[in-house]
Amino acid sequence: MLPSLQTGFLLILLPFLGESKPLPLRSMDVPKAVGVEMLQDAPWMVLPDADAGAEEIVRRYLNGLTGQGLNVQEQGIWLQSGPSLLVNHQGSTPLSAASLTKVATSLAALTTWGPDHQFETLVSATGPVQNGVLQGDLVIQGGGDPMLVWEEAIAIGNTLNQLGIRQVTGNLIITGNFWMNFELDAMKSGALFKQAINQKAWQEEIQAQYAQMKPQPPKPQVTISGPVLYSPQAPASQPLFRRKSLPLRHLVKNMNVYSNNVMAEGLSRLMGGAQATAQRAAAAAGISVDEILLENGSGLGTPNRLTPHGVTALFTTLARYAKTYNLTISDLFPISGTDIGTLIDRSIPQNAVVKTGTLNEVSALSGVLPTRDRGLVWFTIINRGSNIEALRNQQDVLLQQLQAYWGKPTQRSANLQPSPIPNASVAKLGSRDRTELLAGG
Repeated sequence: MLPSLQTGFLLILLPFLGESKPLPLRSMDVPKAVGVEMLQDAPWMVLPDADAGAEEIVRRYLNGLTGQGLNVQEQGIWLQSGPSLLVNHQGSTPLSAASLTKVATSLAALTTWGPDHQFETLVSATGPVQNGVLQGDLVIQGGGDPMLVWEEAIAIGNTLNQLGIRQVTGNLIITGNFWMNFELDAMKSGALFKQAINQKAWQEEIQAQYAQMKPQPPKPQVTISGPVLYSPQAPASQPLFRRKSLPLRHLVKNMNVYSNNVMAEGLSRLMGGAQATAQRAAAAAGISVDEILLENGSGLGTPNRLTPHGVTALFTTLARYAKTYNLTISDLFPISGTDIGTLIDRSIPQNAVVKTGTLNEVSALSGVLPTRDRGLVWFTIINRGSNIEALRNQQDVLLQQLQAYWGKPTQRSANLQPSPIPNASVAKLGSRDRTELLAGG
């Protein structure tokens, strides 16, 4: 056995939202009726499990990387099924993990607000409305919606029209955390919003996005005479309506499918920054914050470092957390063979649920691989090297080989089945159902 590959009789703690003491079990302590799925849902159980076949597959994989001139100590791998550690190479070493950071941000956000939380954008006026004209300023108070895009701004513009507002004599005042089209600069976001609510100012990009909205709403027409201004505090004004974001579960899914850095950074800022995000995620997963070393919430740049064990612990915790809300991990991360985003041109086994990570010299992949014999195998692969395309291909082949070794499942596990959406319109960009008129509206 290679010294860097440690499997077998190990006590692995898989904490359940704060559980911190492992319960070691000998193999004879396990009831015979306990099956793979039950063990995977019982994180307090700890079992020995040596898997020489998986070790050999990973050994060949690492030898291949070494043959390409890569430093084997800069490659991290962690494989586990339920409470059983299958393969560990550099599993406790913090490595530059790129967008695997978003796994930590996802867990921190969900445990902070809950999967159904919606961020609110408040729309107010500083003056009366007469004959379609707002005599004063239009005030947009951002509440941190990280996915306020063209469709959402069009919905806000149409609500203004429905309230009889077609012209604003004053300024557009932006306050709070208002981010438009993944732009964290308030003034730039304000300019984009001002353009979106006035169809006469639409350019090709907005036209193309509008054309994809089904059913197509009216084209808003609100002209604002004054400039965009930013105010640290909201001026005295009359609330008209509030616009709620997509529920957080859908925001997280979109963030992870497309690995959107601005969404991740926005959520992290709302939680108090990178350090607070790491602390929340570590506490939820019951691991040391030393396994999640963050300088931002997105994974941009090499300073963010996570251990392969830490990322896997975050993933398994997210799966258990989702289950308490009748969700699955598939509701939060991209599914191979179903979602595209960062999985385009990948050959990851079907129905695996994963998160990718890419920098100039980092390629990372983490998630869950469905198998016949081992059930759900949770994994993290972190590679350091310059040939990103080759590293991705080799990761895909490694997962294919592992699934071939353990067997391909005949049907999708219920734990990986996407959950039905009770009110589909709420999850639709531009939906009118997320607008709430207020007393002044």
